[in-house]
Amino acid sequence: MIVGMIPELGQLALILSLCLAVLLGTLPLIGSYTGHRSWQALARPLAAGQFTFMLLAFLVLVHAFAVDDFSVAYVAGNSNSQLPLVYKISAVWGAHEGSLLLWALTLCGWTLAVAVFSRGLPRIVLARVLSVMGLVSVGFQLFTLLTSNPFTRLLPYPPLDGGDLNPVLQDFGLIVHPPMLYMGYVGFVVAFAFAIAALLGGRLDAAWARWSRPWTTVAWVFLTLGIGLGSWWAYYELGWGGWWFWDPVENASLMPWLVGTALMHSLAVSEKRGMFKSWTVLLAISAFSLSLLGTFLVRSGVLTSVHSFAADPARGAFILAFLIVVVGSSLLLFALRAPMVKSKSGFDVFSLETFLLINNVIFVSACSVVLLGTLYPLLIDALGMGKISVGPPFFNASFIPMTLLLALALGIGVTARWKTGVAGYLVQQLRWIAVASVAGGLSVSFIYGDGFQPLMFIVMALVFWVLLTSVKAIVSRCRYKSTFVEGLKAIPASVWGMHLAHTGLAVTMVGVLMVSLNSAEKDLRMSPGDTVQLGGYQFRFDGVNKVRGPNYISDYGTLRVYEAGREIAVLHPEKRVYNVQGSMMTDAAIDPGLTRDLYAALGEDLGNNAWAVRIQIKAFVRWIWLGAIFMAMGGLLAVLDRRYRLALGRQKTAQKQIKAVAC
Repeated sequence: MIVGMIPELGQLALILSLCLAVLLGTLPLIGSYTGHRSWQALARPLAAGQFTFMLLAFLVLVHAFAVDDFSVAYVAGNSNSQLPLVYKISAVWGAHEGSLLLWALTLCGWTLAVAVFSRGLPRIVLARVLSVMGLVSVGFQLFTLLTSNPFTRLLPYPPLDGGDLNPVLQDFGLIVHPPMLYMGYVGFVVAFAFAIAALLGGRLDAAWARWSRPWTTVAWVFLTLGIGLGSWWAYYELGWGGWWFWDPVENASLMPWLVGTALMHSLAVSEKRGMFKSWTVLLAISAFSLSLLGTFLVRSGVLTSVHSFAADPARGAFILAFLIVVVGSSLLLFALRAPMVKSKSGFDVFSLETFLLINNVIFVSACSVVLLGTLYPLLIDALGMGKISVGPPFFNASFIPMTLLLALALGIGVTARWKTGVAGYLVQQLRWIAVASVAGGLSVSFIYGDGFQPLMFIVMALVFWVLLTSVKAIVSRCRYKSTFVEGLKAIPASVWGMHLAHTGLAVTMVGVLMVSLNSAEKDLRMSPGDTVQLGGYQFRFDGVNKVRGPNYISDYGTLRVYEAGREIAVLHPEKRVYNVQGSMMTDAAIDPGLTRDLYAALGEDLGNNAWAVRIQIKAFVRWIWLGAIFMAMGGLLAVLDRRYRLALGRQKTAQKQIKAVAC
């Protein structure tokens, strides 16, 4: 009987967490205006208590999945007794209710992290920041309890077994991708909270930017890894061999990443030069607002996607109302306070500030294009004007030129100086790099292309441009040191991180270019013993055997791959039929390599031991995700810079700079 009441414990923990979120969102904020220091001091313990009860609720749901408690409706709908334990646990966030609980837990975790690692902040500032995060938590926890309760019971007659987890989700990708993505999505709430707290105080300065910057970078790192993991998961799991489909839900994660990247660059200017402050605040509001928009798109039922969760109108109405309240109130506060935080400094046309501004405009423009392509079909449908689809041709034609322009501006930006700059200096510094980049682009175009290919030339020239300008910037920093090694050691971690992230962009550009232009594919009918030549490799089909898995039966194919008469790989593509739902899933087989992937997928059984087989050679596809790893590592290096460690915990002098916020 005690075990049977455990889900109610989770329900109670959710309610208590909501109560503490309400207190967190009100008492410290009121105390910051009334001068009650004891109320301000409540922020930290309330943040800890909120997280504790939310974690308890989450663990109760995990327990329900682990012990097959099918009296819980969410467990009965998304698990089964035959499901392996690792997928039972990851099934906790495999559908709407559980994923929303994970979102709320992540938000509480970020709130606790700010409370623990921001002890150098003045009490009044921390009270306002945590209160803003508490108010956001109130919205999500109300959403969970009122429309998406994961502890709803099927009593008094629970089913004997569950309906099973979607076969697409019975994969390692579900274990790592959603938590990583949510850490990035939700992490932008910290930059949002710092921005709103600064607006409430009526002052934005270098200290504010310095405190906000590491939190923004950490969220960006998680989101970068989350998007990369999602791309990799789709590539190997869905059997299509594609890595990005411009799906609306994919776009929902890309948009806050684009604005978040612009925010990181804008925070750098606000910290170092006290400029772009209004722009920075607007970007902080926009990054989190786009995260909320992604939540609405996924959970409202307004679009159909392999990534979206089933949802009802009540859920869509609630999250839309919450989105309107958060965005509307934030923009209203910004409009009222913007004149007070206007920047007064200036800069030359060819200074670093100009190129950072250009980069930010490009990022925001790219985000606007993705937003338009994602929402316009929904708007047309809502107005009863028919159904249209906006697909890859639109996004590619709009997005690719802006990416190339970004790479061009990036290379100039790392060479430019703060505040002052003349065109002659930049020309002198970059002319030989430009020549070398053009030569490199031509060489690659003729080596990897079928003759001269303009697109390959342009992209590769810009890749060399980004890499060579980064190298030159590093060498220039070492020029005035006694030894080159001493110069390298003197370079701050944040600078190394910046150049590593830029290198990651270049690496990803190479991967996207090569997989788009140099890949090969064949769809075949193959019987045992049949062979086919593709891209210098010979593939021999050895047939299909039946294999029983823990909760499925598989048609287990075998393809042997030969190069120059030598066997180099054995591929085992599968078609799985899951026992409970009878669903069929394609499980591709991949032999990975640094410059190519050998990719095989089974199609339909054509009879007489013949099968439809798709064979692909994906050139440099792994460079796409390698670039994402480099970008994330660059962000991590930047966070490890000593200045930001001080900003998080031991920044004493900054307290004097921001005391006026209490007024």
